[in-house]
Amino acid sequence: MDQIAFGTDGWRATLDTFTDDRLRIVGQAVADHLDAAEHDGPVAVGYDARETSEGFAESLAEVLAGNGFDVILPERDAPTPVIAHAIVARGLAGACMVTASHNPPEYNGVKFIPHDGAPALPEVTGDIVERLAEPDLLPEAERGEISRIDLVRDHAAAAREVVGTALGADGGIDLSGLTVAYDAMHGSGRGVTDALLESAGADVVRLRCERDVTFGGDSPEPSAEHLEALAERVTDPGSDVDLGIANDGDADRIALVTPERGVLDANLLYAACYDRLLETDSGPAVRTVSTTFLVDRIAEAHGESVYETPVGFKWVAEAMGERDALFGGEESGGFTVRGHVREKDGVLMALLAAATHADEPFDPRVDRLLDEHGRIAAGKVSLDCPDDRKAGVLDELEDHIPESVDGHAVSKVVTLDGFKLLLENGSWLLVRPSGTEPKLRVYAESDSEGAVDDLLGAGRNLVEPLI
Repeated sequence: MDQIAFGTDGWRATLDTFTDDRLRIVGQAVADHLDAAEHDGPVAVGYDARETSEGFAESLAEVLAGNGFDVILPERDAPTPVIAHAIVARGLAGACMVTASHNPPEYNGVKFIPHDGAPALPEVTGDIVERLAEPDLLPEAERGEISRIDLVRDHAAAAREVVGTALGADGGIDLSGLTVAYDAMHGSGRGVTDALLESAGADVVRLRCERDVTFGGDSPEPSAEHLEALAERVTDPGSDVDLGIANDGDADRIALVTPERGVLDANLLYAACYDRLLETDSGPAVRTVSTTFLVDRIAEAHGESVYETPVGFKWVAEAMGERDALFGGEESGGFTVRGHVREKDGVLMALLAAATHADEPFDPRVDRLLDEHGRIAAGKVSLDCPDDRKAGVLDELEDHIPESVDGHAVSKVVTLDGFKLLLENGSWLLVRPSGTEPKLRVYAESDSEGAVDDLLGAGRNLVEPLI
């Protein structure tokens, strides 16, 4: 049990550690947590496209059913947001999702999603960890039923309704005339995101939309280095593709490729989509401490507020509920919209992004926003740091906060998540611990890539001697 540890978003480990026996222990803990919370409705168990995921999901279903819960399994591997939506739409007690998201194929993982469909907060995952125990199953006659159900159709209908309402499209979203290249990265978005786009009228060119349990021998992470084929397909001067869209392995995150910019910085994707939503609706935005201040400038121009949270979508989801926010997201490509389940949803965002592009293409929209609100550039680096050193390094860093960085005075220090140094020229530098890897992250934002590189270098020089 010592090797079962819930991090930022559930428990992930390589398959030598992530075993069926340990997963069954987690399943028993989830059942006991639900019993203690008096949630006695059905429970869903979803799974991604990895080779071991369906078998793991069936084991979880057996344990939950063995504790008296009726269990719903999807008909095939499914995106995490489809499972989260099913919780709310069907009034479920909660769900387990077997996925390692964007990690390489030698990993797997599990997360618990509570009855509200939002990511589990630490008090929930902490309670589950405290209840880890060997399975204790009821007699056969008292066990719940396990059934397979199509969960994709209801999610697609909800996505069309939410996006249509948010964009003021009374007749529904119409993507006729738009050609989208969609890269599923061999993950669970295949046959889901592309089908949703086609249902709205888009012509879809499919890349890596076949299941491959090895993800082509790579990580299903929609970063620039993993999206070269999609970028080439969109940016080729003779291409007939208007926009490129990719999801990560469990399709809760999104990446965009535009004809002029290639893989679009997720900070700019956030800003452009929030700008489009504000054309037909109103409301504050929620962003993480590592996400661009361009969102704040757009909000201010519309008389709206922005609420900053620690990194991790669970904090974004919590703030969205508290603030009735119009849009929430993070620089890693996870977003959701008011009126939808408070979980990041790369499938819904694909429809919103395509509809935004159909209204005004991303390249000129981003150009306009940067002209109106100021240029921004952002970057980050990761520094190796053992997990047992992270807290000590941050404690020491508190005593080494400089008065200036790269020649600019530090005007304020934000300690919401690590240390964020706000500089007098509007730039910022952030140092925080990774919640998923033995690393410290250093982020920076300024008005040019050169300035960002200088800030990241200064951050590295500040932190490395303390590790």
